[in-house]
Amino acid sequence: MSGPHGSAFSGRLGWGTRPALLVIDLVRAYTEVGGPFELPAPGPAIEATGALLEAARTAGHPVLWTSVVYSRGLADGGLFVRKVPALKAFEEGAEGGWGEIGPLKPEPGEVVVTKQYASAFFGTSLASTLVTSGVDTLVVAGVSTSGCVRASAMDALNHGFRPKVVRQACADRTQAVHETNLVDLDAKYADVVDLAEAVESLRK
Repeated sequence: MSGPHGSAFSGRLGWGTRPALLVIDLVRAYTEVGGPFELPAPGPAIEATGALLEAARTAGHPVLWTSVVYSRGLADGGLFVRKVPALKAFEEGAEGGWGEIGPLKPEPGEVVVTKQYASAFFGTSLASTLVTSGVDTLVVAGVSTSGCVRASAMDALNHGFRPKVVRQACADRTQAVHETNLVDLDAKYADVVDLAEAVESLRK
């Protein structure tokens, strides 16, 4: 990292001994044409996440997913749903089924964490689930890089897990927002890694 504070940032967390894969909010609202959070080109991130899933499943590492679900009336959405009104698409029973995970799908036994805020850890059982499974490294994929991926990676670090954000397996509303957030995550909160490194590490 260049600049007057370059030496103060961008240390490496390294890989632990027990990784898990967390697929964040890869739901129809982001991945399908016409979705309320439609991404311009989600295909490469979906393909990369598929490669991570294959590696993790083959090696027997935990795979966890997140989705966003609000109760009818959005009372559990707090101020977040006021700030981002389009989140109403995730209200229980809402038309369109935008909150459905797809096109990739969880397999039986894989935990699906339902959340109401950006972080996969906030108000959920995720940390307890990871600790019970002996996980020390969390490989992060999904959407969006600047939102739920970023918030979840930061909270992974806060909870004592080594976050590994896979560059090719995340996406955002613009490439510029995606890249800028990856740079900042890598500087302060996570190791941003390439797909090849993540797949190789998950296969072990």
